[in-house]
Amino acid sequence: MKVSIVTVTFNSGATLQHTIDSIAYQDYPNIEYIIVDGNSTDNTVDIINVNSDVVSKMITEADHGLYYAMNKGIKMATGDIVGILNSDDFYHRKDAISKIVEGFSDSTTSCVFADVRFVRHDNLGKTLRYYSSEKFNLGAFSWGFMPAHPTFFTYRENFEKFGYYNTSYKVAADFELLVRFLYRHKLSYKYIPVDLLKMRFGGLSTSSWKITLIINHEDLRACRENGLNTNYIRLYSRYFRKILEFIPFGKH
Repeated sequence: MKVSIVTVTFNSGATLQHTIDSIAYQDYPNIEYIIVDGNSTDNTVDIINVNSDVVSKMITEADHGLYYAMNKGIKMATGDIVGILNSDDFYHRKDAISKIVEGFSDSTTSCVFADVRFVRHDNLGKTLRYYSSEKFNLGAFSWGFMPAHPTFFTYRENFEKFGYYNTSYKVAADFELLVRFLYRHKLSYKYIPVDLLKMRFGGLSTSSWKITLIINHEDLRACRENGLNTNYIRLYSRYFRKILEFIPFGKH
């Protein structure tokens, strides 16, 4: 089985080499690695070019945002299954992709996902938050919970059949796509009980209260557009439950 992994970059020079190294580190042999760059002005393109032995395809040109670029990369993919790896995230285990492929060994499985560790940006060995997808069920979407999107892989043909990331969403197109694939179209899924990758703590979705407002507005919209009933009370209540994911003082 061929696996396509898409990374979107824009001035990602500070972290991109680490991300690429984590691809090279994998023990799975059949990986197509695609980087879609949005005309970076730092050393991002130089890093991509010197890693041509790992990067299968790359394109650098102006685009219309993160989700537009993700779609571009997915449409460039030729693998059987496709996943997204952000330019400041990395697979910290050598068998990460092997584990994902094992999850598709059952022919009835259409999607696979796992867990994520959020780590300190200045100490990648220290876990600040552990996001587990283990207890996910379809009803969790109405509370604003979803499987860890950076661990989500599905067959490329599902994008062709059910659509790509909805670029009219500013920050929650990943949530909307998962609701659409798993809830609306009932694609079968399997949870893999491993912490698949590490994410540097922070990012767009945790950057400000204004972003939080947009996220909840778009999550409500995503649910309603895909036939799932919810409300703002439910969506905002998730922040109390998220506290349990944080690990006091960090943890290895």
